[in-house]
Amino acid sequence: MTAYVGKRLHRFVSAARAGALTVAVLGLIPAAVSAQTTPITIKMATLVPENSSWFLVLKDVADKWGKISGGRVKVILYPGGRRGDDPDVVRDMRLGGLQGAVLTSVGLAEIDKAVYALSIPMAYGSYEEVYAVLEKMRPRIEASMEAKGFVVVNWADGGWVHFFSKSPVATPDDLKKLKFFLWAGDPKSLEIWKAAGFNPRPAPSTELITGLQTGLFEAFSAPPQVSVIARFYEQAKYMTDLNWTLMMASTVIDKGTWARIPADLKPALLQAARDAGSRLQAEIRQSGEKDVEAMKNSPTKLVVVPVDAKTRELWQKLAESTYPRVRGDFVPADAFDEAMKYRDEYRKQHPAAPAPPRKQ
Repeated sequence: MTAYVGKRLHRFVSAARAGALTVAVLGLIPAAVSAQTTPITIKMATLVPENSSWFLVLKDVADKWGKISGGRVKVILYPGGRRGDDPDVVRDMRLGGLQGAVLTSVGLAEIDKAVYALSIPMAYGSYEEVYAVLEKMRPRIEASMEAKGFVVVNWADGGWVHFFSKSPVATPDDLKKLKFFLWAGDPKSLEIWKAAGFNPRPAPSTELITGLQTGLFEAFSAPPQVSVIARFYEQAKYMTDLNWTLMMASTVIDKGTWARIPADLKPALLQAARDAGSRLQAEIRQSGEKDVEAMKNSPTKLVVVPVDAKTRELWQKLAESTYPRVRGDFVPADAFDEAMKYRDEYRKQHPAAPAPPRKQ
């Protein structure tokens, strides 16, 4: 009797275990299938206006990521500042509301201020100088950003930043008289501008046009490409013919989201993103003069304010006078020193030819 009961109990337990195992396996199958069929959605924000040439390049990359992945990676774009200014977007990514972004140096600096080493005012004389320094510093910057939860998938830029104003600005003193828009969120930058004698007014970039219309701002800085795309110049028709700094940009993806993408897809996705970055770089370089001409020939009739060699020296002296504070307060000291070291090395190897004057 005892043996019989034991055998029945053994069969019952075995059957129960088999049933439990079957249930467990069957329970896992939907999860596995779901993991393979449910796309990884990347909500990506950018300040780039919808249907601009920049946006079309981004949309092309989003489409390519979908095709390359066979629909396993889906990118949804939010252009035109719909998800807020760059600092807002970075905060949203940290909270999980967004998984990607195309950020200017202002947004990238919310992650790691070392990126500002590529945007030191009047420290660089050409695209080639900036990108030579970027290539040297890129591993360090990208590793730091990844450690903070962001994966860089490409680099680009928005072109050389110029001053746009409601009245002509040729000299630093001309700009000091005006209410100058400054991107909000960096009190150290605000202090540096004030210490140099300017009248900065911090605000989100999404409030720039309204501020120009109401008189809150009388001047701002932006690349011609940005000004023409966003139509900022219509409220400030004078552009100073001076390359102040290069506006850097980069596409970043949340590290956790990037980790979920199958390893076999990543090389092709990265290549598509980097190809797009190269396309944007080339387009920006080629479109600078065309964008200026377009603004000059518009109903607003942009006026380019010339800056002669003597006046340019005034701007250079002003910019360099801020470097002791820029180094440390605006750019981490080690990143500042590293960037200047690589810049000087590049200049020794590539003596600069004088730039041709801009057509007035």
